[in-house]
Parts: sequence; structure tokens; C-alpha cells
Amino acid sequence: MSAYLFLKWVHVTCVGLSATLFVGRGIAASAGFDWREVRPLRIVPHAVDSVLLASAVAMLWLLRLSPLAQSWLIAKLIGLLCYVGLGMVALRFGRTRSGRTAAFVAAISTLAYIVSVALTRDPRGFLAMLP
Repeated sequence: MSAYLFLKWVHVTCVGLSATLFVGRGIAASAGFDWREVRPLRIVPHAVDSVLLASAVAMLWLLRLSPLAQSWLIAKLIGLLCYVGLGMVALRFGRTRSGRTAAFVAAISTLAYIVSVALTRDPRGFLAMLP
């Protein structure tokens, strides 16, 4: 297996783990469970996201791609910033339950957009596949 394929496998695996952890924490929070009291639920997402980011940077380096020269990578970076901000509101800083829920749904939608951009390598994401 080439280094790139290994890094891609690590990256995609971490995307799945990160999304699963986010959804699990969001569901737990909406059910009234304080997931922040469970130490692994505070630590593991940061470790997974660090490996996710490191694998992304390593793939860019291997492919000699500049994220600022590729429109789809710029779209993913902007989407990532939105996803992180919405996730923070959904899991930590939302003042009302409805506000946290709206931020959670928006974060999941943003994550779906990011994945669609990655799959299509087009900033339009899934819209690029429409006729």
C-alpha cells in the first residue's frame, strides 16, 4: 500500500470516527446526559481530530497541493471552520435547547457538504453531480 493510500484510509477513518463522536455527543446532550463528565468523551474527539488534520496535511504535502490554489480545498477549509463553530454552539455555547438543536442540525449539514466536496473535488459538492 502506498503512503498516500494509507494516509487516505487514516483520513477517511478519522472522518467517520469524528462524525460518530460528534453525533453521539449531540444526542447525549439532547437527552440530558452531560457527556463532559465522561473523560474519554472529552479527550478522544480531540485525538481523532488531530490525526484527521495531520493526515490531511500529509496528503497535501505528498501530492504537493496548495490548499489555497484548489477551489475545492478552499471550500473544505471554509466548511470546516463553519462546522467547528456550529459544533461549539451545539455542544457547548448554545444558550437555549432550540439554539443548540439548530446548530447541531446545521453542523451535520455542513459536514455532509464537506464530505460531498471531498468526494466530487468540486466546491459545489453534491450539486456538481446534478445534470
